[in-house]
Amino acid sequence: MHTHLSRPEFFTLHNGPRSPLPFSDQEYRNRLSALRHRMAETGLSAVLLTSMHNIAYFSGFLYCSFGRHYGCVVTDRDCITISANIDFGQPGRRSYGDNLIYTDWKRGNYWRAVEHALGGNRSVGVEMDHLTWQSGKELESMAGRYRLQDVSREVMRLRMVKSDEEIALIRGGARIADLGGRAIRDSIRPGTREIDVAMAGRDAMETAIAEAYPDSELRDTWVWFQSGMNTDGAHNPVTTRKLRHGDILSLNAFPMISGYYTALERTLFLGDVDEASLEIWRGNVQAHELGLSLVRPGIRCSEICEQINRHFGSMGLLPYRTFGYGHSFGLLSHYYGRESGLELREDIDTVLEPNMVISIEPMLTIPEGHPGAGGYREHDILVVTENGSDNLTGFPYGPESNVVRG
Repeated sequence: MHTHLSRPEFFTLHNGPRSPLPFSDQEYRNRLSALRHRMAETGLSAVLLTSMHNIAYFSGFLYCSFGRHYGCVVTDRDCITISANIDFGQPGRRSYGDNLIYTDWKRGNYWRAVEHALGGNRSVGVEMDHLTWQSGKELESMAGRYRLQDVSREVMRLRMVKSDEEIALIRGGARIADLGGRAIRDSIRPGTREIDVAMAGRDAMETAIAEAYPDSELRDTWVWFQSGMNTDGAHNPVTTRKLRHGDILSLNAFPMISGYYTALERTLFLGDVDEASLEIWRGNVQAHELGLSLVRPGIRCSEICEQINRHFGSMGLLPYRTFGYGHSFGLLSHYYGRESGLELREDIDTVLEPNMVISIEPMLTIPEGHPGAGGYREHDILVVTENGSDNLTGFPYGPESNVVRG
């Protein structure tokens, strides 16, 4: 090890024993083998991964950038994470392969560490969809010495079909999301603030994660609990608004386990539901149930979307749809990792395969000033099986279950 007094550009460090990773060593070997097979097919001798999701997927290390560069270099023999000195030994403890630490005493040390990890490999795959303009320009300065090729789509496709270990973790997350949903529902009453309800759900889920996954890093679990007009957007932040009798409510619970995202989303009402709202809510529930019935191997994402569109169109509700009807799961969050090739939208023709994991989550938003104003959304997680699908979500939905009498 180099000492800090020598002010190295980069160095290696082993600070304590390795921590347990989210998956077995064999799981990481399988992932790296699939990537290396793809590299060989495309003539690449190395890949430089830079996104949180892909680095975590192949190495187990989920970084916190705080404005710094991170990376993972995969060659035919090595898997080397590249981390900032501010994290010291934690990346090495949480990486399946090796770890290289770069210092910030001289500009460009990250790229010097990358070149060291690449060794003599000159054909390099990179994530073009993740590079900022600045990092892209920095990478261009190396282009005279390397042949660079975008691998973002290929790597995404590798992540879209889940292993048995991944599905087990997602199943555990769905169970914990249901626990968070119950804590949220039990906290709903007139006069309570959105933030108070959200904290109850978050605390319940983090407690459950700590009990079920004691070796995981506790980070990023959150709740969006929205009420009244604040339900109009799926990703609206929590506020301090106090709940009122007759409010439409949106429950959104997101337990995060080692970077793996699961979700529970439900429409609720506090007190009585007016007839216009009830009609819209039931129409969205019908769309949800239609979507659940369609998930099976061999069907295209766009086909599912078209059938739900026809349902909403027959009810005159299609203009109030605000986004696609579902998306993939795995290493993703609200700020990294979306698998855009597996979404239920008109422009996605991906064919569902066994071990893909996808949500069904239709949403309608009725603008203020119209009967039934508010956002209506139901969300379940399904694993595609050999003959159909397995629904991992157990929390009830619809007017019969989610009218809270305050």
